Amino acid sequence: MTTQDSGPPDVFPAENRTLLLKNADVVVTMDKERREIRNGSVYIEGNTIVSVGTEADVPQTADRVIDLEGHIVIPGLINTHHHMFQTLTRAVPNAQDGELFKWLTTLYPIWKHLTPEMMGVATKTAMIELMLSGCTTSSDHQYIYPNGIKLDDSIEAAREMGMRFHACRGSMSVGVSKGGLPPDSIVEDEDVILADTRRVIETYHDSSRGAMTRIVVAPCSPFSVTEKLMRDSAALAREYGVSLHTHLAENDSDIEYSLKNFNKTPAKYVEDLGWVGHDVWHAHCVKLDDYGMKLFARTNTGVSHCPSSNMRLGSGIAPIRRMLDSGIHVGLGVDGSASNDSSDMIGEARQALLLQRVGFGPEALTARQALEIATLGGAKTLNRDDIGALAPGMMADIAVFRLNTISMAGANHDPVAALVFCNPGNVVYNIINGRVVVDNSKITTVNETSVIEQQNAFSYQLATLSNMTAVPY
Repeated sequence: MTTQDSGPPDVFPAENRTLLLKNADVVVTMDKERREIRNGSVYIEGNTIVSVGTEADVPQTADRVIDLEGHIVIPGLINTHHHMFQTLTRAVPNAQDGELFKWLTTLYPIWKHLTPEMMGVATKTAMIELMLSGCTTSSDHQYIYPNGIKLDDSIEAAREMGMRFHACRGSMSVGVSKGGLPPDSIVEDEDVILADTRRVIETYHDSSRGAMTRIVVAPCSPFSVTEKLMRDSAALAREYGVSLHTHLAENDSDIEYSLKNFNKTPAKYVEDLGWVGHDVWHAHCVKLDDYGMKLFARTNTGVSHCPSSNMRLGSGIAPIRRMLDSGIHVGLGVDGSASNDSSDMIGEARQALLLQRVGFGPEALTARQALEIATLGGAKTLNRDDIGALAPGMMADIAVFRLNTISMAGANHDPVAALVFCNPGNVVYNIINGRVVVDNSKITTVNETSVIEQQNAFSYQLATLSNMTAVPY
């Protein structure tokens, strides 16, 4: 059944603008009681949820009313790890079959040709894909800055898209000549890194409740920056009260590098540098040891689980079930679109479910637990208490999927589990901060066709500049 809709298409909501989502087959709240409300409604004023419940609990008039019979409503999905510029280098032939270090050394020479214009378009491409898959908040770990690129390029694109955004000012300072992995041509001076990180925090970071833009201090990885930069970054982040993020314990090579160069496991390394706490989250942690598990649980340090990328690069299976049982905050990440090669958040929740079962048995993760990782888990990982659930006072970040599709047919006995087990396809509606950014399955904030055309042109340009050999078809 199609939605019944009253009211004009949304722009940024005025302070008193109201929106009613009503008659949904199921509203998955992820509130304290984990309520799943049949024939549920959500009432929004401006950017804030005012009430959630059945028809009797929620006002039945609003500036715009959307009847969602035949649909399921969930909190917007939260992506805790991405490299959006990598949408320009998906499925690169020479990088298709390598583990992490080979994959990186293949792609670094291509990425050195990136431009600010490419960065903006790549960010929009990633965000369109994320939004269509139900994502309302995303981080982006941007660690490469050739040819005049600034973090501002990604932030401006996010604002145009209407995405709630945690922009991670990444960095690399140790090139090949100093024992690192990246080429010297794409690393930065550490004083420059810290100065620019300070600049973007002072320019863009919003610490208020409901913030649309936050800045994160994010040296790329232990094998691409010095211990000094890690320490200085932690001090800078805590001076301003912003979060910290990096890659950690991703695969066996990562562990070997840490032991060889620091004589420490990755967990002990970050502990000694002050990189643990509620304001820190680490990507991957596939090879996190028992000591690291206890450390992260004790200090409320978060983990971003990236199952598709871990499979794609053969990194292994992160022990997510053990992490959850230990009390570690776990969020979901699609990771870079050159190692996934997608930005599909609802698909990533399915991969998280399946990969845990491959590694640890069919009871290792349930569909609802996977969905919770992708919502509440992401909010906790990003150190936020204003997103991840549908409840009064929370930000109006909401994803709506159609149930009456061929891929969901036959699963009406448990539509919530079906959302993860089956393939729901793209959202019908995506609401971010009270604004309808996907309306009847169409992106409202940019011209999607134009973005695709620009993206393909830039991708071809990168391939040409890098003398990349295409595979004939």
